[in-house]
Amino acid sequence: MVFASNNKGKLKEIRSILGDDVKSLEDVFIDVEVLEDGETFYDNALKKAKEIYELCHEEVIADDSGLCIDYLDGFPGVTTARFLGEDATSEDRNKYIIDKLDGISNRKCQVVCELVYYDGERVISSKGIIDGTITLSPRGENGFGFDPIVELLDGRTLAELSSEEKNKISARYLAVKQLKSMI
Repeated sequence: MVFASNNKGKLKEIRSILGDDVKSLEDVFIDVEVLEDGETFYDNALKKAKEIYELCHEEVIADDSGLCIDYLDGFPGVTTARFLGEDATSEDRNKYIIDKLDGISNRKCQVVCELVYYDGERVISSKGIIDGTITLSPRGENGFGFDPIVELLDGRTLAELSSEEKNKISARYLAVKQLKSMI
């Protein structure tokens, strides 16, 4: 099966959960970036799955994931990777979020991952969600994206977990586990 993402961090997580036989876009010689213009995580994941399937004609698994902050009515949500523009880094986005919550006590958030499997006929979707809070400053060296600013109930950020620990509790893990049982 092909994983429809150019994000090496996501690919590493998916392979650690499903195994190394999951192919990257590079493995199947596809060099495209699917425009994520849907209104929901599901819309974006489905669009990616179908577009990549049309290029490779193999089973595809696609995801869309993001950070949803309670105080900000779910922002940045489906725009997590691009709300500051294409040239913004993860550090830029994380700093923006921390600054936006300056002085705010309600720092609750959810990490959401929606996965879609598509084989040319069947569409199967799953969703994983974990709860956390936004930190006052980034912590941890592991992970990617917003991992350094999402603190779990045990007081550690996603970036302070080992890859093995993260891959047993992450929203992506929960979505993959659910999807795997449905395929």
